[in-house]
Amino acid sequence: MTEPCFDPGCRRCDRLVAFLDEVKAQHPSYFCQPVPAFGADDPGLLVVGLAPGLHGANATGRPFTGDFAGILLYRTLHKYGFASAPQSQSAADELTLQNCRITNAVKCLPPQNKPVGSEIKACRSYLAGELEALGASGVVIALGSIAHRSTVAAFGRAQKDHPFAHAAEHAMPRGITLVDSYHCSRYNTQTKRLTDTMFERVFARARELLALQPAQGHAAL
Repeated sequence: MTEPCFDPGCRRCDRLVAFLDEVKAQHPSYFCQPVPAFGADDPGLLVVGLAPGLHGANATGRPFTGDFAGILLYRTLHKYGFASAPQSQSAADELTLQNCRITNAVKCLPPQNKPVGSEIKACRSYLAGELEALGASGVVIALGSIAHRSTVAAFGRAQKDHPFAHAAEHAMPRGITLVDSYHCSRYNTQTKRLTDTMFERVFARARELLALQPAQGHAAL
């Protein structure tokens, strides 16, 4: 799918542009560009992460591919019928997503994986476009508080009315449900802040919510 709102050559954020250029000089084979969303054209489920990882999506050009966080994510997507395989190792592999799309709140690699507020805001128009492509009565899974807050803002809702909490559910416009999860980062999984069971329950709930809704033109569940 070509995202009508997405600019693959975007250079809005001076700090991120400078960092990408620096990383590209160190790793000439890396993608080192804004990473587009990946998955179905008109998904029922949109997974929103934080930003590309240095040796993950920033290298491969596909969200959550090539880094530790993607191991749990793609395995879980496969378990609940959203992915054709349990692993995504390269943007050139044959893995496909079914009724699901993955994106990030920030499209470019930030230093220390920490985007600043102006960068999150500058990227929000891309996220808003992806939310528009989400089917009515669809589900958004936000991985972490930054993804959650940017999604809430993109929907035009007040943050105070939608506090982040793992497994919390929030009613959004067009009958869409936002479901929160701790990010599937190495830190969160190794410290057991997020366990495989906790993460899987979020996606099981997304599957339940989609099964309760009309087809809306999407593939049967």
